[in-house]
Amino acid sequence: MNDTTTPLRLGTRRSKLAMAQSGQVAEAVQQLTGRPVELVEITTYGDVSREHLAQIGGTGVFVSALRDALLADEIDFAVHSLKDLPTQQPDDLALAAIPAREDPRDVLVARDGLTFEELAASSTVARIGTGSPRRMAQLNAWARTLGRRIETVPIRGNIDTRLGYVAKGELDAVVLAAAGLTRLGRIGEVTEFLETDAVLPAPGQGALAIECAVTNAPLAATLAELDDPYTRAAVTAERSLLAALEAGCSAPVGALADLLAVGQVVTEMRLRGVVGTTDGSTLVQLSTTGPVPASSEEAVALGQLLAAEMLDKGAAGLMGERAL
Repeated sequence: MNDTTTPLRLGTRRSKLAMAQSGQVAEAVQQLTGRPVELVEITTYGDVSREHLAQIGGTGVFVSALRDALLADEIDFAVHSLKDLPTQQPDDLALAAIPAREDPRDVLVARDGLTFEELAASSTVARIGTGSPRRMAQLNAWARTLGRRIETVPIRGNIDTRLGYVAKGELDAVVLAAAGLTRLGRIGEVTEFLETDAVLPAPGQGALAIECAVTNAPLAATLAELDDPYTRAAVTAERSLLAALEAGCSAPVGALADLLAVGQVVTEMRLRGVVGTTDGSTLVQLSTTGPVPASSEEAVALGQLLAAEMLDKGAAGLMGERAL
């Protein structure tokens, strides 16, 4: 780490979004180390396959090529969207930093500036695009509470492709992550931020993961300076819930850990979880609140506790559903 002239090699997927978020991390690492950082573009199977994620193994397909490059010493560190990481962390790779999280919410981008409830109330059945069984389950359940019905349409592709479905009139709306649109400077196109009381995000949504080889301890220690302990505690609890439900990336599970504060003092963490059938007919939605975890083990325990309660309420019977 004493060599300040050799660039650090940051592995990233080639998508516009991945390049944007990796570029932001590269700047932060450059400021931290005084070393130049070069982006190394790596194509993953998830980027080239046109199949639906549930069919090709869930979001882990975006991660394995980057991890292979790390272990082959082709790159020094990698940046992932945290929600793409499988819940089991490999022993030879360190999750060196989880920086402060962007807005974790989902957002609606709809024709004519409409909100979800306005779309649901329209005379024709609204067609809303998403590739996520989690979103399908909660959007359909929300429509049911309004006494309405929507059609959720499975889609893949980058953000431009997805927004294009609405612009061309092929879909009435699409649902995306707020964080991705923010990082691409396109948050102004959102017609409604979906509050988490209605739609819980994917575990880890809005957070980035910076990974390096365990053997590169000096780099891991440097990258750790970018870590945000509150974000790490929150996403650790969310991912623990996902793991304890034994849910793959394609299962319809949402989770969000909120930090509850009195004034400026963070006092507690509330973890909410949801699992449901993709038609929205059955949802198991529960929450638990406890002290802010002081360790990774405490955050994991919070997720396991809520998962056990959800399984008691029938979540297990909903996990095997595959919408796509």
